[in-house]
Parts: sequence; structure tokens; C-alpha cells
Amino acid sequence: MGTMIQRLNLTEEQYRGERFRSVTASQKGNIDLLTLSQPNVIKQIHREYLEAGADIIQTNTFNATTVSMENYGLQDYVHEINYMAAKTARSVADEFTAKNSSKPRFVAGSVGPTNKTTSMKQKGTKISTVDFDELLISYEEQIEALVDGGVDIIMIETVFDTLNAKAALFAVQNIFKKREKEIPIIVSATLSDKAGRTYTGETIEEFITSISHINLLSVGLNCSFGAAEMKPHLKQLKSVSPF
Repeated sequence: MGTMIQRLNLTEEQYRGERFRSVTASQKGNIDLLTLSQPNVIKQIHREYLEAGADIIQTNTFNATTVSMENYGLQDYVHEINYMAAKTARSVADEFTAKNSSKPRFVAGSVGPTNKTTSMKQKGTKISTVDFDELLISYEEQIEALVDGGVDIIMIETVFDTLNAKAALFAVQNIFKKREKEIPIIVSATLSDKAGRTYTGETIEEFITSISHINLLSVGLNCSFGAAEMKPHLKQLKSVSPF
């Protein structure tokens, strides 16, 4: 989603739309806001993925937590952004399923890592820390809105700090219990170097061990490097993953 939007070179005014014209903070780059300010842009991107043959599309919610949206002064809109992002993706997926019922299309609720770490302060970087309980509450609000909006899957992606992922998984379990329903969960990590460690230093095996108590649909790796460089790490992931 993010790569597709970046290619559009949208202006500050386009990110804001009419509704958010008077917001003080700059909104350029606030991709998640486009669900509310430019919904047709998001719908078109969903359609392009489905027309290309995708079985699953992701909601436009990678940074849609109060922790991340605080940077834009829009933390009060987090529930609406997630709910409408889920509804938007759901409507487009259902549109394609109706055209070809033999190829159902699904929606994954995208849950990003935020721009903060719960584990440690990284020297020489701009990343800051966040309290585990604060992050948990932030994830609960996001995930509840995604579930209520009708996603088929929760996808916790681009994990650079396993403790952040644990907060997200804990939030998922809390919302499943609250809503008395469960849907599949996918977790995908990102590696910081070719030695195969996350940003906070966990190896792939340590990452898997930390989340293996949860019944996941699948685990994977995303971002990081090109396909050739990722191949040995994917082989290692396959060798240690119980999923």
C-alpha cells in the first residue's frame, strides 16, 4: 500500500482533503489518513491488487495507532481510520468475490510496529521508547476497530522489536475475548542486517520462540533486503518455525 501511494506524489493539500484542512501538524506522508481524506485513492489501489490476482488485500492501517498518529496530532481519529479502512477493503474484496465466487478474496488488517520500541533505547538512532502497557492499549483500539470493520485476518507486520509484537498479540487475544470471536493471525518480522537479526537484536530463532505460544496462521519476513538476500533467512525461518 505505502509503495503504491508514494508513487502518486500526493501534495500536503491532497493528504489533508477538505475535512483535515485546518489541522496544525503537517499531514504529508500520513498514508493512513487517506482512508478518510482520499477514500477513492485507497479503493483504486485495492482494486489494482485484486485485478492482478491477489487473494488477500491489506487495510491501509500500517501506522494507525494512537502511538504513531500522535506525530500528526490525529490520535483521536484512530478508531475511525481503522474501522473505515477495514470497511473500505471489505467492500472492494466482496465486490471481486461476487464477480467470481470460486475465487474468494480476503482482507488482512495491517498492524504495524509503530515508530517506538518497548525493549531498549537504540544508541545513535532517533527511535524512542514506549511503555508496554501504553502500546498494548494503543494496539487494542486499533485491532478492535479492524475486527469490527470486518477483516478476515490480523496481520502484525514489519516486526523489529519482538516485545512490540508481544504487545500486539496480547491485544489481539484481549479483543478476541471481548468480541467472543477469533480470526487467523499472521506475524511477519523485518531484519536489520544480513546476519539475520531484528532491529533490537533477536535472531530469527529467538523471534519464533518468543511468539510460538500463539496459534498463528503463518509467519514470515518482509521489507529488509531483496529476494536473493532474503532467501537464506527464509530457509532458516522454515527450519525453526512450527507454523
